[in-house]
Amino acid sequence: MRRLLSLHAWLVFAFLYLPIVVIVALSFNQSRFGVRFTGFTFDWYLRLFSNERILEYLTNTLIVAVVSTLVSTILGTLLAVGLVRYRFRWQSALRYLLYVPVVVPDVVMGISLLLLFDVVRDAIGWPRLSLFTIILAHISFQISYATLVVRARLMLLDPVLEEAAQDLGATPWRTFREVTLPLIMPGVISGALLAFSLSLDDFVVTFFTAGPGSTTLPLYIYSSVKLGISPEIHALSTLLVGTTILVLLLGNLFWRKRA
Repeated sequence: MRRLLSLHAWLVFAFLYLPIVVIVALSFNQSRFGVRFTGFTFDWYLRLFSNERILEYLTNTLIVAVVSTLVSTILGTLLAVGLVRYRFRWQSALRYLLYVPVVVPDVVMGISLLLLFDVVRDAIGWPRLSLFTIILAHISFQISYATLVVRARLMLLDPVLEEAAQDLGATPWRTFREVTLPLIMPGVISGALLAFSLSLDDFVVTFFTAGPGSTTLPLYIYSSVKLGISPEIHALSTLLVGTTILVLLLGNLFWRKRA
């Protein structure tokens, strides 16, 4: 039985990660066409970094990911504190609403945001589809993920620690800054890393809310694949995977140090 479970685990991991391994291997393949490995090369990475358009799309992607992650993490942390530490009307309904962006299909999310931006633009003439609307769209679903992660961490925190700080004369803001925030920081960092990863590779929502001059790397990869997969796409995909893994490793290292 144990061997069957081990075999099943290896098959699942192979199904999940073998395609990624193939892409990484092909990014170093000399052959421009096909999957036959003819030699090792870094040429596709050199061509990738010499392509000004790709560098522009990379800049757009990082701007969207960093700004939306910062905003959603701050708002999500404050929302989590409000949901856990305070009681107010419709609190239960608000908790359930947090799961809507998580379970709603990305297509529905993208179309609804596009319609919202169209209605607002018709009413006040702003905003036009651009990087700004992409950032707003990403924040709209990142907040839920950040809030849920921080809320889970905050629920494990004993409120007696905060009450003791206030009994010693600390104001609510000082209690949050010097007691609550340091203790929930692993959850805040985890929520930020999750939000950053979701923004970095989002395609569907970005596709519906992007305007002229606001192309991101996922949009570029999709448009390039329709014309044929090139080794530059393999190299670009490898860099995206590597960036995501690096972010997760840094988060894990931070978590270990905090522990």
